[in-house]
Amino acid sequence: MLRALARSKAATKPVLARSMASAASSQVNSITLPSKTFETYELDAPSLEVELSTEQLLQMYKDMVIVRRLEMASDALYKAKKIRGFCHLSTGQEAVAVGIEHAITKLDSVITSYRCHGFAYMRGASVKSILGELLGRRIGVSYGKGGSMHMFTKGFYGGNGIVGAQVPVGAGLAFAHKYRGEDAATIALYGDGASNQGQIFEAYNMAKLWNIPCIFACENNKYGMGTAAARSSALTDYYKRGQYIPGLKINGMDAIAVYQGTKFAKEWTSSGKGPLVLEYETYRYGGHSMSDPGTTYRTREEIQHMRSDSDPIAGLKNRLLSLGIATEEELKKVDKEARSYVEKESAEAEAAPPPAAEPKILFEDVYVPGTEIPVLRGRIPQENWTFAK
Repeated sequence: MLRALARSKAATKPVLARSMASAASSQVNSITLPSKTFETYELDAPSLEVELSTEQLLQMYKDMVIVRRLEMASDALYKAKKIRGFCHLSTGQEAVAVGIEHAITKLDSVITSYRCHGFAYMRGASVKSILGELLGRRIGVSYGKGGSMHMFTKGFYGGNGIVGAQVPVGAGLAFAHKYRGEDAATIALYGDGASNQGQIFEAYNMAKLWNIPCIFACENNKYGMGTAAARSSALTDYYKRGQYIPGLKINGMDAIAVYQGTKFAKEWTSSGKGPLVLEYETYRYGGHSMSDPGTTYRTREEIQHMRSDSDPIAGLKNRLLSLGIATEEELKKVDKEARSYVEKESAEAEAAPPPAAEPKILFEDVYVPGTEIPVLRGRIPQENWTFAK
């Protein structure tokens, strides 16, 4: 079913989203990350010296702005009762999805939990197809049948709604890379709230036994639903939990730090050294989901402090300004164009039709086309579906 859902409507992603500003220079910029950027377990830390082209830095900024605008549009549509059901936003965590994607290739695989909109976009899904999915439209990345927690596109295996269940699937994806002899790795992401799931430790064990190229990555946003990490985890140093697997903690509020740490991890695992456990220390500004105000278990002052002192977009903006890569006016133009782009995509998604109310729609993604069985049994004989229809 994953392969069927991943028939990528996302491939229609418009070029506009990735080329909004004027052509950037290929000049290489040397950046020194702060000394506290990384913490290690049984591992030598990545270099704090990072080289990125002006074009790469500007693209990171543009990508983060679009991801945030995407989440803001989702928030507005949900509050207008146009998006129903579960909806988990990643506002504040944009640096993780953006930094990861810039550090890997399209041959690598990514799988994550239900806070997945930014990852779907960075892997290639268009804003329209993501919002269309949230709205239950046929143009949605999963054809309007998956919703917020079930988005797939090429190289991206979800968006998964069962806490922690994506991690062993990620280990399987990594095994496939090794089996095929590919210079690639899988990043299997999960939250601090899922970190105590037994299946995660089972996946660790298998990955180490076979030395598969799997990067187990905990997005530690400090709260599993409404519970602070320290109340649910005896060890909150999630990067140390691999025991026999080396670990790396990364400042997840800095896209460049995420890029450097992920690039290091990709090179480590795909070179045959086996798995790594990463921890991206990040923060979500909103609640666990749209039904959670997010202020009953933490203070408004804490949220405001993170917004004002650690915001990933503001942090990269300050770097771009200090390096002389862009001016305030140029970045304002990027912000304005991102807003216009997302608003246009949102309007088109909202205007799109839902899936047709026909039985065949329910069965079209059960099997990969060409591999169907003759008859799929329903609850009663009258509901049996013949694929020859």
